[in-house]
Amino acid sequence: MNTTLPPQRTSAWSTLRPWLGTLLRLGLAAVWIYAGASKVGDLAASGRSVNAYELLPYDLAMAVGAALPFIEIALGLLLLAGFATRFAAGASALLLVVFIVGIASAWARGLNIDCGCFGEGGAITDGRDPGYFGEILRDVGFLAMAGFLLIWPYTALSVDRALDGAHRMEDTDE
Repeated sequence: MNTTLPPQRTSAWSTLRPWLGTLLRLGLAAVWIYAGASKVGDLAASGRSVNAYELLPYDLAMAVGAALPFIEIALGLLLLAGFATRFAAGASALLLVVFIVGIASAWARGLNIDCGCFGEGGAITDGRDPGYFGEILRDVGFLAMAGFLLIWPYTALSVDRALDGAHRMEDTDE
């Protein structure tokens, strides 16, 4: 009686998934690092951008605005390294939901503001359209990227993979 197991076949998805995850992880890392870096040089302007949404008391909006660039850069660096990817993806998803709700709220209340997502935001005084629909679609796309990484955090070329072992790459339940 033959007791050897047949060789395991690797599906195209299990081969592609870690590399797709790597592209999404690096893409989301670039977004966070760019967003944070574009605001870190002027934390007061970042606070004013948050305050423009008229959702938080002024002092709290200024504190959130000052902290936000550092949070974005930290998430970007974690994703860039592929370290604590599931945590970084979850925090990214949460932050993106907050951004989407904030933009939708500004749109619903008729505010005419620049989101401040990639630099100085605030009131738009030159009559141009704030482009809320496009901003929401963009953030939904980023949210989908974070969702993928929440489900499949083990990607190629990552610290997580090195620490947890290459076997995680083939694990279809992760």
